[in-house]
Amino acid sequence: MGKDPTKPRGKMSSYAYFVQTCREEHKKKHPEATVNFSEFSKKCSERWKTMSAKEKGRFEDMAKLDKARYEREMKNYIPPKGEKKKRFKDPNAPKRPPSAFFIFCAEFRPKVKEETPGLSIGDVAKKLGEMWNKTSS
Repeated sequence: MGKDPTKPRGKMSSYAYFVQTCREEHKKKHPEATVNFSEFSKKCSERWKTMSAKEKGRFEDMAKLDKARYEREMKNYIPPKGEKKKRFKDPNAPKRPPSAFFIFCAEFRPKVKEETPGLSIGDVAKKLGEMWNKTSS
């Protein structure tokens, strides 16, 4: 069960239009250059943050038009029949037994919390993971 090719393309945000325009400008200026995606995204983000509301207005108008297009197309879109809905778990089904690591954590978590009361939940989990790795090796 793949994507429906007849489903309307999603609506784009004003920022997405801005990034698309930046990409087109960059390609015109540097047609041969390869683009480092993360660096390019950071620069676009910085430019977007420094833009005035008037400058952003052009992209917001484009986004509004695209939103109207999307809503118009979705009204006419008929999803294909026969798609199965997500099956929900049976609430009466027996629970899966806990793994050895979960049993270990249940036993040692109170001890770790007692030894170091200031630790966050994530730090307690990291410490339990380290203890588990020491015991299993």
